[in-house]
Amino acid sequence: MQDKYAKDGRPVPFGRLSRFARFGGMAAGVAGGMFFDGVQQLATGKRPSLNDLLMTPANMLKVTNQLANMRGAAMKLGQMLSMDTGDFLPRELSDILGQLRSDAQHMPSRQLEAQLEKGWGADWRSNFAEFGDKPIAAASIGQVHRATTIAGDDLAIKVQYPGVRGSVDSDVNNVASLLRVTNLVPQELDIKPLLQEAKRQLHEEADYQREAGYLARFGDLLAGDPDYQVPRLYAALTTDSILAMSYIESVPIEQVERASQKVRDRLATLLLELLMRELFEFRLMQTDPNFANYRFNAVDDRLVLLDFGATQEIREQTMEDYRTIMRAVLTGDEAAGVQAATDIGFIASDMKPKHQKAIMEMTKVAMEPLQYDEPFDFSNTQITQRLSDMGMELATERELWHLPPVDTLFIQRKFSGVYLLASRLKAKVNVRAIIAKYVV
Repeated sequence: MQDKYAKDGRPVPFGRLSRFARFGGMAAGVAGGMFFDGVQQLATGKRPSLNDLLMTPANMLKVTNQLANMRGAAMKLGQMLSMDTGDFLPRELSDILGQLRSDAQHMPSRQLEAQLEKGWGADWRSNFAEFGDKPIAAASIGQVHRATTIAGDDLAIKVQYPGVRGSVDSDVNNVASLLRVTNLVPQELDIKPLLQEAKRQLHEEADYQREAGYLARFGDLLAGDPDYQVPRLYAALTTDSILAMSYIESVPIEQVERASQKVRDRLATLLLELLMRELFEFRLMQTDPNFANYRFNAVDDRLVLLDFGATQEIREQTMEDYRTIMRAVLTGDEAAGVQAATDIGFIASDMKPKHQKAIMEMTKVAMEPLQYDEPFDFSNTQITQRLSDMGMELATERELWHLPPVDTLFIQRKFSGVYLLASRLKAKVNVRAIIAKYVV
């Protein structure tokens, strides 16, 4: 994304018409690229498929650039896609979409100043001995600045982009339209429940007062734990569009790829332990596994947790359903596994036996790290490739497509994200031993 690093930032489009026009331009650009590529392939005697024309590096780069400049819910949905398909797309396409997980374009100083005055008043600088006008990070919904208060506290200040909350519904609708137009989602699949859930969660993520509450709750839940570190909330400086917290010196967790095997194994173990505690102990889960939400404090040797906007309460029944499925996998009780998967909604009650068997086979492959009471090597990509092949085969049978309950979709996303991050770290972890503590 060449224009991502514009020196003075790039304005965030926040009017409904302005954002709609960006989507229109994106669709037109992709359609033009598909037409050009199709003509080229026909000229060489090839019969191009729709997916081959759509999922080209050039088209993905157009989409990624536009989403990164739009920011807000549009970019957030692109991040979700990049996380959920990261190891299932060709590497070149995955790398392009993966750029959405890193820094977005920041907003120009005039937009930043307007947002801070709106939240803190015209004399807001009087609260600080120093305020860094250039962001230290920029993401889909807001950007982060480092500041020092008059009292000498070192803070990280997250400032929301203008118009984010007002554009959530239209962004989600526009992305859904693009999926339909490009035929990536079959017409017979009812995605309305998923769209409603996406809108609900994105509205919640744009409420910084809500996030502040969960930041404080996770801080309390992990207080005194020597392995995890959560920033401290500064409630007096927090509004619905500005979130103030303590600054923690740390490095992106991706940089730990270069650390020793022992360090990588420990961090992946901590990620999996936390996932189990969120599901079975806290019944409170931060469901956004974006790599940027995890950092490493090498000085204190702690895993730093950031961004609690996507935190969700977990129903007791949902927790028990997951416990039943995992227990069935650990004990090898296939019948109990099928029943539990049906109860939770992963398998439709009217699904053909052959399709039930295919989904359970996929589940068995996905749960392979649980099969052995020894460290599982996440650098082994065979499981990912097998899942990809099985998923592609099932995807051709579109009558099989159905959505499980929406409250499980974001939990599944967290599971997938932690798996991908452990794979990125090439960690070796005894997954069975971790899970057995919570389900047996």
